[in-house]
Formats: sequence, structure tokens, C-alpha cells
Amino acid sequence: MLAAIWAQDEEGLIGKEGKLPWHLPNDLKFFKTMTEHNTIVMGRKTFEGMGGKLLPNRDTIILTSDKSYQVEGALVFHDKQEVLEYAKKTDGMVFITGGTQVYKTFLPEIDVLHRTLIHHRFEGDAYFPKINWDAFTMVSISEGETDERNPYKYQFESYHRK
Repeated sequence: MLAAIWAQDEEGLIGKEGKLPWHLPNDLKFFKTMTEHNTIVMGRKTFEGMGGKLLPNRDTIILTSDKSYQVEGALVFHDKQEVLEYAKKTDGMVFITGGTQVYKTFLPEIDVLHRTLIHHRFEGDAYFPKINWDAFTMVSISEGETDERNPYKYQFESYHRK
């Protein structure tokens, strides 16, 4: 099953120069909890924006058009169909984790959405693609806890395709 997981600000912003425009440790913890022992799919730029390091306890698929691109310990795929075939064969969830073009490519096939909505506006250059929200039903929403390390109000939302 395919899911998308991302954090965005009030305007749909998800990135700035290949990185997150905010620091929200509770969202990173949520991402870890949701994706551990599953597969994450990301574009090459997103992977390199994370410092080119694989996240532990996850299978990682890096999507790139560069046929010579290799990352030890990761699967490198070159098109959408390879990811969809992999998703059919795996028992766990396959999480699409960015960037914008990768989300846009897979959005028609995604069954589950996990969005962290940050009630703030940031500056950046990457936005989540438009979603037909009528195709999804909200199944859960919970307010995130704010503190000195998590200063922005935010909420975790989950949706299933109708």
C-alpha cells in the first residue's frame, strides 16, 4: 500500500533549498514512528538534502533518472513503475517522502495521507502538489504539543482514499 507523509506550513510549503524550513523534533519523531520497519521513497535531491544518509530501520528507495547513480544500502529506481511493482510485492507500507515532483508523480496511486500541518508561514521554494481532498476522508487528527523545542502550533492528520 502506498502512503504519503509530509509536513507543510499553512501555504503548503514543504522545503527550502532542499531542506525543511523549520525544526520541529516532534514531527521528526512522528515521521520515524510511522516509517520505521517500512519502505520510504524519495527523490535524489531529497536524499542528498538529508545529507545523503540512510535512515535506520527502513528500506530506502531513491528515485532518479541518473542511470549511474548508486547508494550503498539503498534501492535506486528510475521510474514510477518500478516503485509500484515493489509496493505490490512488499508486506509493509511504502511511504512517499518527497520532494514535490515525487509526491506529484505518485499522488494518483496513494491510498493514505499523513500530513503534519504547521500553523505558521515560512519562506521556501518547494510546495506540496494540489490534492483533490474530495477523494479522501479524514480518519484522525491530533494537536501536537508545543514547547521550547517545538515552538509552532501544529497538528497531525491522517486521511484514507474514499
